[in-house]
Amino acid sequence: MVVRDSFAPSTPSWVDLGTPDLKGATAFYTGLFGWEAHAAPEPEAGGYTMFTSNGHNVAGMGPLMMDGQPSAWSTYVTVEDADATFTAAVGAGATALLEPMDVLDVGRMAIMMDPTGAAFSVWQPRAHHGAELVNEPFSLCWNELVTRDTEAAGAFYDTVFKWQMNTATFPTPDGAEMSYTEIRLGEDTVGGMMAMDDNFPPEVPAHWMTYFAVDDSDAVAARAAELGGTVMVEPMDIPPGRMAVIIDLFGAAFSVLGLNDM
Repeated sequence: MVVRDSFAPSTPSWVDLGTPDLKGATAFYTGLFGWEAHAAPEPEAGGYTMFTSNGHNVAGMGPLMMDGQPSAWSTYVTVEDADATFTAAVGAGATALLEPMDVLDVGRMAIMMDPTGAAFSVWQPRAHHGAELVNEPFSLCWNELVTRDTEAAGAFYDTVFKWQMNTATFPTPDGAEMSYTEIRLGEDTVGGMMAMDDNFPPEVPAHWMTYFAVDDSDAVAARAAELGGTVMVEPMDIPPGRMAVIIDLFGAAFSVLGLNDM
């Protein structure tokens, strides 16, 4: 187990859940992943909760912040200067959802929507640097942009974060082929991008999908259903391992992945 205390700028580093029901979501995720939940005691934190695994921060949760905001998992990208990144992103075509603001003494953040409609956050760390565990069972293992316009998305994120897009073709379980884009920052892989096809209902917007590593995707999917969640994509084999897509009780989608090399 490797405990992280920092992330390089322009690296996805944290995920949190916005939900209309903190108590209900706490019961679901602690029951599903075995996490412990620690609500911030400060009244100004609004009930923001840290989920921990083996005593280390792995994800967060807070109440919905804006009118009409859907329940969803959000991806945060570490930056050196949230204000400068916000300005650059808006200049490159992003829509501002939350202008840069301080979060107590733990960091500074902003929320935007990229030109293809996917919401993301930037995080300038202070006391909180991001996930302390990654790529371990029941921790963050992948961040994936799902969009209908991969070309526009790639150009935008290259401008803002200097990400390079490396697209390759892979076989699918049914014998067909699909294209998938690996997002790289220099020599490091920091995420992925997938084009939305006709299998996605038209009302589903572009989004960042959060993947959590698990030791058994089939067992976790079955447990999610027992807890009242919905298995949107049944467990299936993909090149990195075995994955499933789950929707929690309040409509937030996420994926679980049993990595082949875990």
